[in-house]
Amino acid sequence: MKYVVMVSHGEFAPGLHSAVKMMTGNRDDVLSTSLKEDMSADEFAANFKELVKDLKPGEDQVILLADILSGSPFTNALSVLDEKGMLQDSLVIAGMNMPLAITAVLMKDNFDDMNALKETLLSEGKAGLTEFVVAANDDEDDL
Repeated sequence: MKYVVMVSHGEFAPGLHSAVKMMTGNRDDVLSTSLKEDMSADEFAANFKELVKDLKPGEDQVILLADILSGSPFTNALSVLDEKGMLQDSLVIAGMNMPLAITAVLMKDNFDDMNALKETLLSEGKAGLTEFVVAANDDEDDL
């Protein structure tokens, strides 16, 4: 099974998980945890280890979405996945956002090729960053 696992500082990953759940439903293949204020990196690593304890190396794959590259949640999650022997079966993306997370959850099982999945996810994540420009309306009669 492929799992989407979200990690972050603060409440970002659990909050994004909650928002994704509103769009995709409650799923056992989506997990999240975060490094909370006043929590040590070791405590986060222990929480992450508990979160992924039922994932099986050689059977399961992980799509790890992190808030920022090289942050404590990112590096500690990688370390735990490596200890568990699952890093080689993981796709790791930093800079997560809602379009990326929803696409990961809904499309992950449609791809056998992790490289093609990676390209799709990166494309959706980048496309989610869009400037919205409000056009000036000089016609006050429309108010």
